[in-house]
Parts: sequence; structure tokens; C-alpha cells
Amino acid sequence: MEFPLWAWIFFHLIVAVMLALDLGVFHRNAHEVRLKEAMIWSVVWIAVALAFNALILLAWGHEPALHFLTAYLVEKSLSADNLFVFAVIFAYFGVPPAYQHRVLFWGILGAVLMRAAFIFAGVQLLKAFHPAVYLFGAFLIYTGIRLALRSEEEEVRPERNPVLRFARRFLPITPTFHGQRFFIREGRRWMATPLLLTLLVVESTDLMFAVDSVPAVLAITPELFIAYTSNIFAILGLRALYFVLSGLIQRLRYLHYGLSVILTYIGLKMLLSDYVHIPPALSLAIVLLTLLVSGLASWVVERREKVHSLSHR
Repeated sequence: MEFPLWAWIFFHLIVAVMLALDLGVFHRNAHEVRLKEAMIWSVVWIAVALAFNALILLAWGHEPALHFLTAYLVEKSLSADNLFVFAVIFAYFGVPPAYQHRVLFWGILGAVLMRAAFIFAGVQLLKAFHPAVYLFGAFLIYTGIRLALRSEEEEVRPERNPVLRFARRFLPITPTFHGQRFFIREGRRWMATPLLLTLLVVESTDLMFAVDSVPAVLAITPELFIAYTSNIFAILGLRALYFVLSGLIQRLRYLHYGLSVILTYIGLKMLLSDYVHIPPALSLAIVLLTLLVSGLASWVVERREKVHSLSHR
């Protein structure tokens, strides 16, 4: 399916307007993002993505729309599981809450560019070398199994990040933050602030996330426009989602098991794509049901633990 030039222009126009409003109007001055504000922005980004999905449905039919929605949900879910890593990075550098949005804004803007490059390269690879389908499928199954075996005690160690080590070795860095600035000038030389180090770690960490998520999106749809737009919409809403879920993400203890099932299923779907056709509606239902079950399981276990704790006081 070929998507016209106006669709690409319209999508990027939406993104440009939303980003300009986000940083240039509502977050021009640094401030701590409260839960209410984060929830409003999360709803706005989800509503914009769903409205765009409705446009795809009206203009090109139900199958591309189902592919968009499924890819969007998968990317959104994978991103939610990675939010804990951002919280660890902010805690490691001691980033004040008022400056966290700025780091995430530029970090996710960089992530958008990286995802775009990965998706374009992945689509071209699948077109030029069809057996890459099996490589992607096997990789997703491996990733799903690895995710299921992940220990809850597994620690994230930003200090081991090679980009951070390189920056500390070669960049002059101030010992303290200077507002929301990434660079300051002291005398005749420019110096990086700890906020820049935080941004570099966030960017390099997202690069690793992209290695998992982009093959998953391409397994759902190899159509460039659908894969690209669904992934970018999910990523752009990640900032607001972080401030909504940063205090709750550790309570979703079974989310990574659900994501493990989803990635394994998508990998199997990719391996069998030449032999078995799985309807897009079925894939969407499996993704939704898996996320619902993992979320409910987390909630039920937490409730039982609270009741057990109260009964023993």
C-alpha cells in the first residue's frame, strides 16, 4: 500500500505543532510536572494518536488501522516497562524534578530520530533480504524469553554506561547544575553541566530500547508509514507517561511477563508469516488481553499483600 505525500506532510505537521506547544508554550519555564498536568498531556497525546488512527481507518481501511493500533500499543507498553530506567537515571544524577521534563523532551526528540532511522533501515532490509524476517522473529523470541527471566532484583547501573564514561573523560563538566542549561560558559571555555550527562545516558539507553522495539513493530507491519507513525506517536507521549507512572511502575510487577508473551508471540508470528496468516484483529486482541491480564495480576497480588500485611499488625 502506497501512502500519498500529503499524509506524510500532515503527520509531521501534527508532530511539529504539538512539540512547539509542549516546549514553547506550556513548558517554556522549568517547573515540576505534577500528576494532573502529566495526566492531561497523556490523554492529549493518546487522543491525537487515536484521531490519526481514525483518519487511517477512514482513508485506507480497517487493516492498516488495526496494524497502527497494535503497533502503537506494543510500543507504548514496551516504553512503559522502560520508564523505571529513566527514574533510576534521574536519581543517580540527582536531577531536580523541575528539570526532568527538559531532559525527557530532548531525549525523546533524539529517540524519534533514532527510531526513524531504525525503521527506515529495517523496512529496506526486509524488502531487499526476505530471510531477515526469520532473523527478526528469532531475535524477538530470544528477547521475550530474556525478559521473562529478568530478575526483579536486577539493578540498573548508569555509571557503567560507556557514553557516560567517554563524556566524563573528555568533556569539562561543572560540579553542579546550572538551571536547565546543558552548557555554560566559564571564562573563555564552554563547560557541560550534569544535565547534559543525564541527557547522554537517556539517549544511549533509548538506543538499546530501540533494538528490541523496532523489530516488534516491523513484525506487526512492514508498511513504512504505519510502522513509523505508530512508533513516533507512542514515543512522543512517553514524557507525560513517565510523570504519570514514575511512582506506579514498580507496582506493575508482572508487566514484563506480559511483554515477554507479546514479544514471543510476535516473533512466532514473524517466523510463520510465510506459512500462516494471522488476522490483524486477532493480534490486537492477543496484545490487549495479555496487557490486561498482567495488569490485573499485578493489582491482585498487591492487594493480597496489603491485606496480609494489615492482618499481621
